[in-house]
Amino acid sequence: MKVLLQAATIYNPNSEYHLQQQNILIEQGTITYIGPEAKEADKTVAANGLCVSAGWVDLQAFTGEPGLEHKEDLESLALAAAAGGFTEVLLLPNTEPVVQTKGAINFIKSKSLSLPVTLLPAAAITVNAEGKDLTEMIDLHQSGAVAFTDGTSPLQGADVLLKALQYMQPFNAVLMNRPEHRRLTENGQMHEGEASTRLGMKGIPALAEEVTVVRDLQLLRYAGGKLHFSLISTGAAVEAIRKAKAEGLQVTCDVASYQVAFTDETIEPFDTNYKVTPPFRSEADAAAIKEGLLDGTIDAVVSAHMPQDVEAKKLEFDLAEFGIINLETAFAVANTSMELPLEVLIEKLTTNPRRILGLPEAILKVGEAANLTLFSPEQVWVSAVEQSKSKSHNSPFFGRELKGKVLGTIHKGQLVLND
Repeated sequence: MKVLLQAATIYNPNSEYHLQQQNILIEQGTITYIGPEAKEADKTVAANGLCVSAGWVDLQAFTGEPGLEHKEDLESLALAAAAGGFTEVLLLPNTEPVVQTKGAINFIKSKSLSLPVTLLPAAAITVNAEGKDLTEMIDLHQSGAVAFTDGTSPLQGADVLLKALQYMQPFNAVLMNRPEHRRLTENGQMHEGEASTRLGMKGIPALAEEVTVVRDLQLLRYAGGKLHFSLISTGAAVEAIRKAKAEGLQVTCDVASYQVAFTDETIEPFDTNYKVTPPFRSEADAAAIKEGLLDGTIDAVVSAHMPQDVEAKKLEFDLAEFGIINLETAFAVANTSMELPLEVLIEKLTTNPRRILGLPEAILKVGEAANLTLFSPEQVWVSAVEQSKSKSHNSPFFGRELKGKVLGTIHKGQLVLND
């Protein structure tokens, strides 16, 4: 099949056509022409403001398969990811059972083959993600695990983190940890501040994130290795990571694309679709995150896709599970709320995630396999639950006007176009 992308503006710093408007011809999944000429094709994609970049990579998404398929399975996650512009997605290991064996890694890889998205398995650092005994990380790495994390279970023990950093160095793997001191966040429901006091809800203090970041950075200084912080949310955490980078430590971090869309003062009180972890924090924290994104302290923007079924969300606020779905809205939410130049945002969805995971670059060049995301950054649209590809519908963005529309993806020879 021949696909022509007509008059598309290219966002790919590694390409000689970066920021140029060109026609792009893809034949049987390979880029065969980039230039001004009109080419015959079986399918022509043309749209006002059409842009194309290397396929987007998500560093943080949850699927329920195996064990919790009613929330999300691998196929529904892949369809949601493609609709959101992602061609590669790193899966958290917190399934039932936990991803901690070669069989589990191979299961994900085999299921991924026929899907329009490459599913990247992350393996647990500790057995059952319980924070105690290390998994067989060398075997898991050789089987195809691209990163190691306990995912939704932040590492609490300094001794475990230290050993893991040392253990991973011979095979140059990245350790991902969500910085949260669980004893400080116990029973917390939202950001600790005036709003939580006014609403009578137990707060989740910024301190719980900040002390963990400082501790983990100190361990990184001692042990060496590569450390990635997932879902940064506070100004003090951003500043600590900024200083660590200036010091030369191998540290990176990401932020959820929705993190600055709301604050603790602007969420709908008691609406469980706003219940996320880390929580929506203060205006000052949101401003610090925007600054960290702009100056490069924060490397990547992620979906933090966490599907929850109705039974997990349609409860009192303190009983409901944390998390929202965001694969399909990640780009639009970030483009609407983060106030970033488009080039910078695309870098945090493409180049930086691949660098963090050690994946090869995707380059828009004749002869290269087409791994592309098609989007219109100025198009305004409204997210609708009826159009969602996810099995779960826990999102505060349904019915909201967003700027930046994903038009489709081309990956593994498959063209996926949004309606």
